[in-house]
Amino acid sequence: MENKLIVSPSPHIHGGDSISKNMYGVLIALIPAFLVSLYFFGLGALIVTVTSVFFCVLFEYLIAKFILKKEPTITDGSAILTGVLLAFNLPSNLPVWIIMIGALAAIGIGKMSFGGLGKNIFNPALTGRIFLLISFPAQMTTWPLVDSLNPFPITYTDAHTGATVLSLMNEHALDKLPSLGDMLIGNMGGSLGEVCAAALLLGFVYMLWKKIITWHIPVSILVTVFIFTGIMHLVNPAVYASPFVHLLTGGLMLGSIFMATDYVTSPMSKSGMIVYGIGIGVLTTLIRLFGSYPEGMSFAIFIMNGVTPLINTFMQPKHFGGKQA
Repeated sequence: MENKLIVSPSPHIHGGDSISKNMYGVLIALIPAFLVSLYFFGLGALIVTVTSVFFCVLFEYLIAKFILKKEPTITDGSAILTGVLLAFNLPSNLPVWIIMIGALAAIGIGKMSFGGLGKNIFNPALTGRIFLLISFPAQMTTWPLVDSLNPFPITYTDAHTGATVLSLMNEHALDKLPSLGDMLIGNMGGSLGEVCAAALLLGFVYMLWKKIITWHIPVSILVTVFIFTGIMHLVNPAVYASPFVHLLTGGLMLGSIFMATDYVTSPMSKSGMIVYGIGIGVLTTLIRLFGSYPEGMSFAIFIMNGVTPLINTFMQPKHFGGKQA
């Protein structure tokens, strides 16, 4: 009787994936965008990123250890990833004390208040970003200008600031927009991790290659935004920018590739992912074109995070040997 056969719950086949492997895989995919942010924003990008990561890891450790009374899991990479993604959604001249508050909101409200990793309803980094945007709108919408002729500037809080592409679009100043080439490489103002579409696409290719994510969510978002902004551009090109401009600016690439694809807060089935992505694309377009905020990506993902449980209810993933939903 000592050698009883014990059968564990399914699944019984291990695919080789783990939380830490996927988290650090996403971090590797973010390296090109981080390097570009260092080139254009210099010291500011470094300070904002290090500060965000440090406080996200610190707050997760303290909350897990002393409030939830459980073993901290800061080594799995999730807190580090939250810190990097939060930093990528911030201006490179944001004061350290505001970044600290954002990290507390991201980890304390967006993640640990639900019980920790795997239990949160909303993307933690987006929770922190939206919290800061509502609480500190002036600081969160003051964007340092980039200077391609002056790589790695050593300025931080005293950096020169100006309007972003989305702000110009919101003001219908389409004649002042930078070229598509500048938008592709990141030679424009904006959050430190969102400016270079080429670097973000490189990270997307890497994650597809490593099978960290699938194409369904990013492609459905980008195609939806392209179609609807393209229709509006055809209707009135003097007021509405080209759909290519929409794809290359703001947080569209960063959000669709790295934030909307969060395992916990996105649907499980492939059909559900497409519906989720289309919803994000429609909401982003509506907010960009008709809302008060120039950028709608964060709010769109946040709203669809809340719809995810409903999508999972009606579009469940297939069971082993069954048909896909």
